[in-house]
This record gives sequence, C-alpha cells and structure tokens, in this order.
Amino acid sequence: MRLSVVIPAYNERATIARLLQLVTRALPDVSKEIIVVDDCSTDGTREWLQANIGNGPGFEMKVIYHERNRGKGAAVRSALAAATGDVIVIQDADLEYDPNDWAEMYALIAVRKIADVVYGSRFYGRPHRSLYFHHYIANRLISFLFNVLYNQTLTDVEVCYKMFTREVRDSLRLTCNDFGFEIQISAQVSLARQWRIYETGISYYGREYQEGKKIRWQDGVKALWYLVRFRF
Repeated sequence: MRLSVVIPAYNERATIARLLQLVTRALPDVSKEIIVVDDCSTDGTREWLQANIGNGPGFEMKVIYHERNRGKGAAVRSALAAATGDVIVIQDADLEYDPNDWAEMYALIAVRKIADVVYGSRFYGRPHRSLYFHHYIANRLISFLFNVLYNQTLTDVEVCYKMFTREVRDSLRLTCNDFGFEIQISAQVSLARQWRIYETGISYYGREYQEGKKIRWQDGVKALWYLVRFRF
C-alpha cells in the first residue's frame, strides 16, 4: 500500500529540510508520495523547495505553490486533492511531531486492517514537552466538548497526526481555510458513523512562539464555534 504524506508549510525554512529527511526515512519499506504545499512563504521556504526537491528511492516528491497565503486548512485541502495513496497522513512542516510514530498508526490501517482512521494523541505518556498550561486546558476542553457533541472518546482532537484511508479522504467535504479544518475533519468522520476510529500515543516536541509556533488563542475560540457549527 502506498502512503501519501500531506505537508502544509508556511515560513518553515528553519525546519523543512530536517523534517523531509525524517519523513523520507520513516516506514522505509512503504512506498511514499510526499506532497508539500507552500502557502506563499516569505522566509525562503519556497525558494529552498524550488532548489532542492527531488525524488528518491521509495518516495516521490510533489510541491504545490499557493500564490497567496490562504491558511493551513486550505493548504491541507490542496494536498488532499492531489494525494493518490491508499493511506494518507497529515504532517506539519515543523519538528513538533516525529514521523517514526507513524509505524503503529499505519499498522492498524494497512497491516492489521482494523482501522479506517487513526488519531495520534499527545496525552498517552510519550515524550511531551511541557509548555503552556492554557494550551493544555484548551486542548482538553475542545476534545471534551467534541466527545459530548459527537459521541466519541478521543483525547486529542486538535492533534496534527491524523491518518486515514483514501476512502475516508474521498468522503470528506472540507471548506475551512484556517485551523478549523481539524474540527471539520473530525466532525465529518464521526458523523459518518461508518469509519473505525482508533487512537495511539505519539511524542510531541512543541515549540514556543519565538520558535515559530503559529496557533493563537483566537484559533481556540474559533474551534469552540466550529464544534457547534459542524454538529448542527
């Protein structure tokens, strides 16, 4: 089975090279299609991609360039539309997440074939950088309210790592351009009531704002609105 790796990127010049090294080395026995969407970066990310991207043994690279900054959700939608793999995973362009954690997620879908969707969770005891208490509380609150509204038991709805089959991808009708796509994907997957959803522990090497972290408190407030909007 082929794995499509969806990578939205915006101003990640400091991390994109190392991240792509980790991505290409993860799951070495699995054929990979790596799709990077540059969301009109201004820090040299775009120029680095144009100069350095190429294919290699076991993987194919594709780069999509947005002509204006449209948001993470829009970048993910562009990449999902271009994905041709049997299994798809979303990967941030920073180094907060470790592609080695895909192994357990991929096994549930492609090897054991007991899952259609697998969420990573930063709250299962794996290495997790201690950062902002208010981020922790916000993530917990959003996940709790999501579970109440959508009858789920997920611990980390806002996590980047979501892996799913191409059939799940084909069922999605995403419209969000911002971080709200995280809620929209989860809402559509849950409301379909036909997909087998699993969750596994992952590591989290979070960044501080001065290191490039982009999500803001306003995104948390929007997430609360999206919880209700996509449910009703």
